Amino acid sequence: LMFHNRDNVEWSEEQEASARSKVQENSSQLLPQDKQEEYEVNAKRYWDDFYKIHENGFFKDRHWLFTEFPELAPNRNPCQNGDSVHEFSNKEESSSEELGSCANGHCSLENRAENELNLVKSTPKICTEDLATEEYSELNEHDGDYPGSSASYRILEVGCGAGNTVFPILQTNNDPGLFVYCCDFSTTAVELVQNNAEYDSSRCFAFVHDLCNDQSPFPMPDKSLDVVILIFVLSAILPEKMQGIVNRLSRLLKPGGMILLRDYGRYDLAQLRFKKGQCLSDNFYVRGDGTRVYFFTQDELDELFTRAGLEKLQNLVDRRLQVNRGKQMTMYRVWIQCKYLKPAAPQP
Repeated sequence: LMFHNRDNVEWSEEQEASARSKVQENSSQLLPQDKQEEYEVNAKRYWDDFYKIHENGFFKDRHWLFTEFPELAPNRNPCQNGDSVHEFSNKEESSSEELGSCANGHCSLENRAENELNLVKSTPKICTEDLATEEYSELNEHDGDYPGSSASYRILEVGCGAGNTVFPILQTNNDPGLFVYCCDFSTTAVELVQNNAEYDSSRCFAFVHDLCNDQSPFPMPDKSLDVVILIFVLSAILPEKMQGIVNRLSRLLKPGGMILLRDYGRYDLAQLRFKKGQCLSDNFYVRGDGTRVYFFTQDELDELFTRAGLEKLQNLVDRRLQVNRGKQMTMYRVWIQCKYLKPAAPQP
């Protein structure tokens, strides 16, 4: 294999300083305001184009999902799956050119092609009863029928793309009470999910939804979801709209429900590779194809979630060193992973 991966690498002060200076350099000149507005107004079109070009090309089963987020497979006993991590690790190794080709700050790797996440982590083998699996039947304010209304465990994936997360969940989680919702504001992405042979409308509902539009309705009532998943999604949104979106998603959760997030961390290689003139605002960039990306710190995410009334279960940085021996390149991937819980009772 061309690649050598090391997990959870600590950065030296020099590395941190070098990354910071690269970011200062590539953000020293911001795109003019009218250009910025054009990217916001046409955001949907840019993502539609992305999915039209790549279709399922970026579809990779995210086998790391259940290792990192066992909440998505409530019937699986994590104790019995201690070894499954190693099983998946080799299948997910990426080819050298995928990692190497980051033209214009837009890594082919990075766009939801999470073959990058070959997680060979040792998962703590703790088995706890899942808080969120308890049935929550007090949907008083919403008596009507809605898709998944009879389910006992409801998961929503926001920004589902071509279904990289939804289909592994449906294949792995055989809980008869499970119902999975998934949405994207790209109509093309939602059509890719609906037309997939694995799509089963008795267990899954895919719909087009614009997170940034407060008036855009969700098919399920507030306080009805056990889990909301955000994987490389929040980073694609205008920073000033993030808090409102997290607040809205928090309202959809049952008490005891949780938001699971994985996204780009500050100084990820993708951020360092942007050229001057691609920066929109601090740590927010536009790629060559018009899609946008933000690079988070742990504190920023903590503030977004706690302001929305959620409690921290996990907020960690995952730094990976990837060495491409063929090109003699050393690259650092930086991701942040979070789990935030909706408290069971209102906090005093």
